[in-house]
Amino acid sequence: MDTATPAPVPSFSYDDELGGLPQGKPALTIGIVLLDQFTLAAFAGLVDVLRLAGDHGGRSRQIHTAWRVMSWDGKPRCSSAGLTIDVADGLPDDPTQFDYVAVCGGNDYFNGRLPEPLRDWLRLAAAQRVRLLGICTGTFALAQADVIGPRTVCVHWNVLDTFRERFPQARAVVDRLFVDEGDLISCAGSTAAIDLALYLVARHCGRDKAQQAMRHMMLQGVRPGRVPQAHFHTDLSGIQDLRVRQAAHFIEQRIDNPPPLDAIARYVGVGRRQLERAFRVATGMSPMAFQRQLRLEYGSWLLLNNPSSITQIALDCGFADGAHFSRDFRAHFGQSPRQYQQAAGRDVGVSVFPA
Repeated sequence: MDTATPAPVPSFSYDDELGGLPQGKPALTIGIVLLDQFTLAAFAGLVDVLRLAGDHGGRSRQIHTAWRVMSWDGKPRCSSAGLTIDVADGLPDDPTQFDYVAVCGGNDYFNGRLPEPLRDWLRLAAAQRVRLLGICTGTFALAQADVIGPRTVCVHWNVLDTFRERFPQARAVVDRLFVDEGDLISCAGSTAAIDLALYLVARHCGRDKAQQAMRHMMLQGVRPGRVPQAHFHTDLSGIQDLRVRQAAHFIEQRIDNPPPLDAIARYVGVGRRQLERAFRVATGMSPMAFQRQLRLEYGSWLLLNNPSSITQIALDCGFADGAHFSRDFRAHFGQSPRQYQQAAGRDVGVSVFPA
């Protein structure tokens, strides 16, 4: 069992240059609430940035930053990777002791039940103007607690459809790593939690502390929130037929290795002719035409968001070579891949991601 029991949030920090004398509270304090099956990478990335920015030399003292790992009932939580993390305690009566409350979710997002104590506590935190962080699918819990309202939230591309179905009043996007709405910040999870944490450290503790953590983590740069998530996502919200939606998701997940029609039909559990008829009714095209269009749209996304060569992009989209990709791309978009890049002001081989 992997355990992590951090010390309670301190009420002071230390200044090494002054011989370790108390110098007031940390500049950034975050209460972290773990949900069942939370994503380990997102949680660990968030905590490690705080740890490395909070002290010199990676000594892990909570000086410039402080954090407390909690659960709604004070019991350990098991991550989606099967590792169990001990927590410091349950939810405190006063959430204002934190600058932010981070809710870390994971694979339990489909569970529609939110414990009442957690729901009430999140509402209390919001009412007392404690800023909230939705980490990975922790944003689902914030939506269930009804503390999001009309704000825009960022979710991972893999859960976008589910989030929109359950919370249609919230505007969910996947074209960012994280979205800052002032009193609510949400991120896609996984490594995006690192970028969010560095963003908060730079804001509250200074860029030097963020750079300190970044160097320790051997990162080459900080990705701003506006950087798109590193995956193409097509909008399937207009497809009502469940069979067609399942088939479309299957095609999207195997976009680099296009499955044959028979494999798609077997995945959905229908005959190929039945699937073809359903696809034409729902989308106006055959499954294979839909697959080809999706691959080309993915290619257009990669051309603007990926530093790879056109040949590599062609292979990533499931084409046999660059010539085949370029021919189909021109037929669909009316211009070559290179012309498409140039029209968008991007040159081949230049990444849109910051160094």
